[in-house]
Amino acid sequence: MRFATPRGWSGAGEVLRVTLALGLTSFGGPVAHLGYFERAYVRERHWLSAEEYAGLVALCQMLPGPASSQTGFLVGLRRAGLPGAVAAWIGFTLPSAVLMFAFGLAAPRMRGPALDAVLHGLKLVAVAVVAQAVWSMARALCPDRTRAALALVAAALLLLAGSPGVQILALAIGAAGGALFCRSLAAPPSLPAMPVGPRTGGVALAAFVSLLIGLPLAGRAAPHSLLALAGVFYKAGALVFGGGHVVLPLLRAALVPGWLSDSAFLAGYGVAQAMPGPLFTFSAYLGAVMAPPGAAMPWSAIALVFMFLPGLLIVLAGLPLWTWLARHPAARGGLAGINAAVVGVLGAALYDPIWVNAVGGGADVAVALAGFLLLEVWRVPPLGVVAFCVGAALLAA
Repeated sequence: MRFATPRGWSGAGEVLRVTLALGLTSFGGPVAHLGYFERAYVRERHWLSAEEYAGLVALCQMLPGPASSQTGFLVGLRRAGLPGAVAAWIGFTLPSAVLMFAFGLAAPRMRGPALDAVLHGLKLVAVAVVAQAVWSMARALCPDRTRAALALVAAALLLLAGSPGVQILALAIGAAGGALFCRSLAAPPSLPAMPVGPRTGGVALAAFVSLLIGLPLAGRAAPHSLLALAGVFYKAGALVFGGGHVVLPLLRAALVPGWLSDSAFLAGYGVAQAMPGPLFTFSAYLGAVMAPPGAAMPWSAIALVFMFLPGLLIVLAGLPLWTWLARHPAARGGLAGINAAVVGVLGAALYDPIWVNAVGGGADVAVALAGFLLLEVWRVPPLGVVAFCVGAALLAA
């Protein structure tokens, strides 16, 4: 079968139409998104073969960033070059970003017992969703004793120390442990031909590193400014290994209580579970909530763009490095160790701040446990779990 690769803006228009439809209908989180993509891009439109698609997914799952958005970005790149890649990101991201921005505008005005109950229900959604994410990620990313031990070390560090810098230390320990003890992993599948050479990959890597170092330094000179906001979200997006839910502890450590309260943070995270498209659009809500009066739109846009930007840059840089990675067991093991440590980081976040701020008694435990079972055992979509938890909280109120 021949896979056509149109270039330029005409191809980008086609990519935008397809990805906008996916952005409006792709509920269920990153794993579900990859399933939607496989059906749309491989089986229905034949833009890629199954083997080529598997290679793109493998690359995105090993690098930091939102794997489903990165995969869609690369599919757009393959289909229509850089305009297609940008169109793919816009189409898949825009619907949920607009909805999260609207909730961010409405959230500060939400008052009264019923609305308080809704917000409490959204916190219980976060308990159920993150518990299910920890459970599923542990099975996928910690399948042996070595990686399970790395996850436990990371969780213990976070729970005992609790400072933001410990998260980076936990990831570094995971990388070192993986490089030493996880060298026997199989080589990843090969990638399809992509319009990215070593020079483009080098420029993307240089931009990734420069922004990662420069933005936080610049933000210190202007605290609580747009520049500082960009630095916070860029750093969080650059360190998200293993799944979109890992952004929760990273952002919470940077934003609470300096920029917003735990209650506002967790309420937005709960609402994000009911949205189609990528979980990273949670950033659009946060930008709107933290913005000064009259500045919600630019703050939301900056938070959104800089949340996604590091993942898109690093996946461009990773394309030329994929062959090298396949030849170096220590590098593959290091990435596997980081992913194992991420499970521990998210497990620690499940207790603090999520459980500590959401669960106040036996009734809350029952609702959160039921939400977890709905997700894990009965495979109810997250939107249904949001409705259940919010409904239970309203009944209790």
